[in-house]
Amino acid sequence: MAERGIRIEGLRKRYGEGEAAVDALKGVDMAVAPGEVVGLIGPSGSGKSTLLKCLGAVIEPTAGRMTLGDETIYDDGWRIPDLRALRRDSIGFIFQAPYLIPFLDVTDNVALPPMLAGVPNAEARRRARDLLAELEVDHRAAAMPSQLSGGEQQRVAIARGLVNHPPVILADEPTAPLDSERALIVIRILNDMAKKLQTAIIVVTHDEKIIPTFRRIYHIRDGVTHEEQGQGRM
Repeated sequence: MAERGIRIEGLRKRYGEGEAAVDALKGVDMAVAPGEVVGLIGPSGSGKSTLLKCLGAVIEPTAGRMTLGDETIYDDGWRIPDLRALRRDSIGFIFQAPYLIPFLDVTDNVALPPMLAGVPNAEARRRARDLLAELEVDHRAAAMPSQLSGGEQQRVAIARGLVNHPPVILADEPTAPLDSERALIVIRILNDMAKKLQTAIIVVTHDEKIIPTFRRIYHIRDGVTHEEQGQGRM
């Protein structure tokens, strides 16, 4: 892609039909530039999870437009024939739990996404080792997930999300299980990697420890987003 970042315009999602229909998203607008980390906050039931699933091409919106880089991926219907390849190659996911594969060592956990994308094993493992070094966890490259601390597991999960150099990362409550110090370290890592790789990162969070770190915040209420200026404190 010549450009990076993500933009959504008028995104809607309706569940059900007729009198039973529920509008989870009612016209969401959002733009995240390359190298930027933004927060997405809101109460339970506000539409955060639905929005994240639409952005991740897990569920289909009802209407609107989504542009990833310089390519329209949704415009009142999917414009990409292979959504699985889109998720694999262009969207990185970081979850509240690391979801590392227990029978693979750290290197192979990170190398798996490029391997699945057809990258030769040696090159995939080189990419993995480089990212592990960037995240200062390369000394655990041969360890199994069960041998890692919680903070180390989350760094490995971040490396796995970044390894295919996706234009966008969707991070769903990535600091929820961490204490204040480790939570701020994770956010600092995400900011550093966003700038280095020019990745747009959206962090869904309820974690009050990290909300002051965002320069921009999208607050979603009743299926509609409201952009707010954050404090940007690191």
